[in-house]
Amino acid sequence: MKDSLIKLIEKEDKKNPYTDDQLARMLQLRRDAVTILRNELSIPDSRERRKPYLLKEMKKILSQNPSISNRQLTRAIKESGFDVSRYLISQMAKEIRGDGAAEPLEESCKKTILNIQNVPKIPEELSAFNRIIGFDGSLKAQIQQAKAAILYPPNGLHTLILGPTGVGKSNLAEAMYEFALETGTLQKDAPFIIFNCADYAENPQLLLSQLFGHIKGAYTGAVVSKEGLVEKADGGILFLDEVHRLPPEGQELLYFLIDKGKFRRMGETDTERTANVIIIAATTEDIESSLLLTFRRRIPMIIELSPLTLRPLDERYSIIKDFFHKEADRIGVKVRVTQEALRALLLYDCPGNIGQLRSDIQVACARGFLTFVGKPKDYLQVDLVDLPVHARRGLLKIQNRQPEVETLLKGDLVARPGQIELRIEPKEDLYTLPGEVYQYIEERFQELELRGLSQDAINRVIGGELEVKLQQLIKRVESSHKTLAKQDLEGIVGKNIIELAEKVTEIAEKRLGRVDKHLFYCLAVHLSATLERIQKGKPIVNPQLEKVMREYKLEYSVAKEMVKHIEVLTGYRIPQDEIGFIAMYLRTITKASDVKKGRVGVVVLSHGRVAQGMAEVANRLLGVNHAVGIEMSLDEKPESALQRTMEVVSKVDEGKGVLLLVDMGSLITFGEIITKKTGIQTKTVGRVDTVMVLEALRRAILPDTSLDEIVECIDKDKVALGRFIPTKLSKDKRVIITLCMTGEGTALRIKSLIEKMLPGIQEKVQIIPLGIMDKEDITEKIERIKKEYTVSAIVGSVDPKSGSIPFISLEEIIQGTGIEKLKDITKVGIIQKTTINSDNYNRLTKLICEKTILVNPDCNSKNEVLDLMLTTLIDNGFVKEQFFLDVYKREAMGPAVIDQIAIPHGSPENVIKPAVGIAIFKDAISWWDQIAVDCVFMLALKEDSKDIIRKLYGLIKNKEFIKKLKNCSNTNEVKNSFLEFFLVYN
Repeated sequence: MKDSLIKLIEKEDKKNPYTDDQLARMLQLRRDAVTILRNELSIPDSRERRKPYLLKEMKKILSQNPSISNRQLTRAIKESGFDVSRYLISQMAKEIRGDGAAEPLEESCKKTILNIQNVPKIPEELSAFNRIIGFDGSLKAQIQQAKAAILYPPNGLHTLILGPTGVGKSNLAEAMYEFALETGTLQKDAPFIIFNCADYAENPQLLLSQLFGHIKGAYTGAVVSKEGLVEKADGGILFLDEVHRLPPEGQELLYFLIDKGKFRRMGETDTERTANVIIIAATTEDIESSLLLTFRRRIPMIIELSPLTLRPLDERYSIIKDFFHKEADRIGVKVRVTQEALRALLLYDCPGNIGQLRSDIQVACARGFLTFVGKPKDYLQVDLVDLPVHARRGLLKIQNRQPEVETLLKGDLVARPGQIELRIEPKEDLYTLPGEVYQYIEERFQELELRGLSQDAINRVIGGELEVKLQQLIKRVESSHKTLAKQDLEGIVGKNIIELAEKVTEIAEKRLGRVDKHLFYCLAVHLSATLERIQKGKPIVNPQLEKVMREYKLEYSVAKEMVKHIEVLTGYRIPQDEIGFIAMYLRTITKASDVKKGRVGVVVLSHGRVAQGMAEVANRLLGVNHAVGIEMSLDEKPESALQRTMEVVSKVDEGKGVLLLVDMGSLITFGEIITKKTGIQTKTVGRVDTVMVLEALRRAILPDTSLDEIVECIDKDKVALGRFIPTKLSKDKRVIITLCMTGEGTALRIKSLIEKMLPGIQEKVQIIPLGIMDKEDITEKIERIKKEYTVSAIVGSVDPKSGSIPFISLEEIIQGTGIEKLKDITKVGIIQKTTINSDNYNRLTKLICEKTILVNPDCNSKNEVLDLMLTTLIDNGFVKEQFFLDVYKREAMGPAVIDQIAIPHGSPENVIKPAVGIAIFKDAISWWDQIAVDCVFMLALKEDSKDIIRKLYGLIKNKEFIKKLKNCSNTNEVKNSFLEFFLVYN
């Protein structure tokens, strides 16, 4: 592989060398693997390989024209074949001309080629990474990267750790810190500061204050100056978890710190502070879309950790053993784990990775501890029944891995206290079971025992209390199950067992009705093991038998009938304990959803500082911490408040839905949008007050109360499922109809906008929102309203052409002329300034021109599409002819495609006036290397279009918007779709 890499780099275009991403695609490797290979060969990255050639070309041009501007210099460099930014040219030109304090570029070029002999030797006895299971196996490459990041002269490399939740990113960051101490890269007293950006994501100001500190008076509430975490981490490592939650301004400040080693506290203008900090950041998100390019470019080392499913089975077994040893230490008791439980833990789907595996093991130990407290032995036993339901189904995943599993499992696992080194682990609040759970079980057991309760009664009470906590923990990550092919299963357990399992499954279906398909597979695997134990004379003991006979009477009765058939077909006598096990399988498989659910969530939303106060009062009066308040400032954009609300709803949902108590205005529409985007059931009630919050909360904390029941009890007339239900209109009152093509949600937003811009209009005119895409014909709706009321005007994105009724377009409303018309119609006084960003709106609407929109054009190839769109832009005076070549050059290097949407673009220098060309196809067009697209956005934008690009990117990523866009049948509908979505999410 090294030879292949060297050959590619030798043949590359020296002016535009291959990036590690491009090399990874050509070699069919991961990017981090290419980075490691390149470093082992002492080959610099693409920027450094290009630098000598770029430097030579720049010196040549500057010698011929010393006074050339940076813009002209950049153009000349690009014409000579380099694909570089003006910023890079400006920085290099500054150094060549002697304007900067940086060392000469020739010296810099020499220094960038790192000789591997200069890297400090690593002593053999170092152990920082040895505690990470897989350090010399599947994680060897990642550990090498981590070591290189710490040892890289002179001060190490800033590092970004990627991977899904629970793969061990925090653990790796801590090991890197310990390695830095062991090697002497950091002083022995160097700090290791951990900060989770998600903790303050809803308050960017406070987040930046935590990171960089603030001076007295920097903002309301800053009564004293305070140092930030950057200062506290000076000389050490700052670990930023969930760094994607850091706002763009925070990323810019970190970029400045990484680049210059300088920063300012919030509120400082003249003072610059310095800090020598290694940044280690971690994220679960796609860095291309969640982190700024400038920030990403300043973090040279990227380490990607694989999910648990891609780790070898022996490493997973080592992880399981390690977690059980830690639990034995926590409770000070020997823990015995049965082989059947270990098989399930080895093979079950674990989407939450190592974090979830740890949580599931803690859940199993907690359940086993409850039995241990009631019937003390010299050890705590964890059996299959103690595992969460989704973990038990791991037995269905045996497939052809049975030999590998049996090689690992030589018997029950026994974990003894004191056999491993205890450590304080980084916080894992998503999956970690609270440490006091065992103490809670013990104390609760003693309390109930003193009351005279029997062992069984105590188990029921504590088990029920514990179950709610455990299920809430487990339900955060849902697992998916793939069915094992019957012929494959037959190869594992034999044909006789397959036939036996089929017959007893039929008995279960006759008695219980249609059962989950997993029952057959589960019974086949289980019966195979059971009959093997009976043949070898091994006992079968079910510690839960009494509970099963008492609580699962139906399942036990069916299992008893199934066992009679098993005895007839096999000739073996099956013990009663086995009947209990089969009954438990029936209960688990047929009643998998029959678990205790949480409570209905309660979220209070308001304009201004009201919601949090109401939620706090209700929480205190009822002695809970369940209601959450979200306050929307008067100048905050609805899309920002919507995003915050969506995050809170996702956090508070316990499986029974969330009640939104709101004041009026645009907040009434949030429920519908949140349900569509998250799938979480919501109901919205308007005109909230403290009494309503108190009543809703009182009912919500009862686990048996449903969302619908709470809504019905509060106030039927105030309820809206994502929409506002207007009160009965008076016949003598005039109305204004707000109309949109995408549904009532946008019409409600238009209504809210009019009410804000014309205070008091509600007293004179009722505003009725209508959606064209509703089931009822819009013309019939308007005619029915006209028969009962006087319709003064229709406002919207589509003119229904309803007789003599004045129509005011949405464009006119936002620009202000439409509001003047409404003022004349309604005789309302003062017009308030709108909260819509009219500058952004005007720029966006000018970009989306009907002349540059193509709906189902007659094109059969990518080149035909590009030619047609480019010709349209050139003919309408938006771009120069050179733009044509720009686009084709960029496409040749690799197209930009997001979710079947192509985004070709050219150089801003060849743009006369900004525009966005749009092409929509019924049938997808082949675009690049097995990638097909059905929508194309051609960007012809100036360099100052950063905000517009972000807005467009947001629209492109909005699946609801793209779906509606692709359903448009003409250019006017396309433009109106942009208009309406800009209004909703502005």
